Amino acid sequence: MESCLFPFPNTDLYQRVLNLCILLSGTQVSKAERAPDLYNASTVQEFFERVVSQKMSRSESNTSTVSRAPNVKTDGSFLTSRENTTRKNWWSSYRQMLREPAAEFAGTMLLTIFGLGVNCQTVLSSNAGVSSSPKGDWSSVTLGWGAAIALGVWVSGGISGGHINPAVTLAMAAWRKFPWKKVPAYIFAQLMGALVGAAIVYANYFHALDVFEGGRGIRTLKTAGLFSTFAADYVTNVSAFFSEFLATAILVFVILALTDRGNVPTPAGLLPLALFITFIGIAAGLGMDTGFAVNPARDLGPRLLTSMVGWGKAVYTFRHQYWIWCPIIAPFLGAQFGALFYDAFLYNEDDGFFNTFSSSNSLVSAV
Repeated sequence: MESCLFPFPNTDLYQRVLNLCILLSGTQVSKAERAPDLYNASTVQEFFERVVSQKMSRSESNTSTVSRAPNVKTDGSFLTSRENTTRKNWWSSYRQMLREPAAEFAGTMLLTIFGLGVNCQTVLSSNAGVSSSPKGDWSSVTLGWGAAIALGVWVSGGISGGHINPAVTLAMAAWRKFPWKKVPAYIFAQLMGALVGAAIVYANYFHALDVFEGGRGIRTLKTAGLFSTFAADYVTNVSAFFSEFLATAILVFVILALTDRGNVPTPAGLLPLALFITFIGIAAGLGMDTGFAVNPARDLGPRLLTSMVGWGKAVYTFRHQYWIWCPIIAPFLGAQFGALFYDAFLYNEDDGFFNTFSSSNSLVSAV
């Protein structure tokens, strides 16, 4: 008698292993076939080869797109350990490192393209040399910016969280335990996304800008406001700061409410739609005084672009460095205040800053 390939001295144990193999393979096997000669190597080997063959045939007959088991070749033989190693190309490992910042870059770029695009189309089309009739009004601006934030978050939300705003990223790190080590990469990606988005819009409306300004290459502050924000003449510096602070505080306050499981969280995939409504409200109700930056990257990225393509230092010297204390500092502080207010009075989850106490300092004892 041949020596056994599967030397199970315990027949019952062998039968259990055999039944498990049949179950996992999904192969139809009769009771007679379930009991091959346990001590005949060729019989046992033929049995298992038939099980594997039937499994492979059935999988390939179901659909041509279903892949076979990763450790089985087309002929039914098993792969070696070297062959069974999953191979990825060189880019996949780099993509995993860059995926979240790239999502923030893309989301902020889309935000800027659609937002600045509606600014340019609405204002530049008011010139008869550009268009025979205006192609928008303030309603167009509010809707365009609402669509811009919705599309930006839809593109990036499932990958990076869809911050697309440095003020939101910093608020999430301070109040929602977003990893601080990711903050620099996120903010840099958002800033670069806004810069690239502004460059794309500038290239698209380059000739319209020439006509509107009255000559090729002429660039003044009356068109700089299409890219970055500037306070209206009647608005004082304090009022401008307060306007940006308030709008950003409301934005972050609503974002935290929409993502709070203990409140009325939006269904999966519908957060961008809720932000669309939120941003329309901010633009329509609070946007006139300063142009509703509410996003340091959305303002600084395009401002950098305008300073490089013809507007020069005028975009920085406006109102004693308005660019840094109003559209950058005010949104950062407003976002922190909005998060502070929500967590102090509404947020009830265990990870909230006002809801956790160390055991040594807690004054509450079990009764």
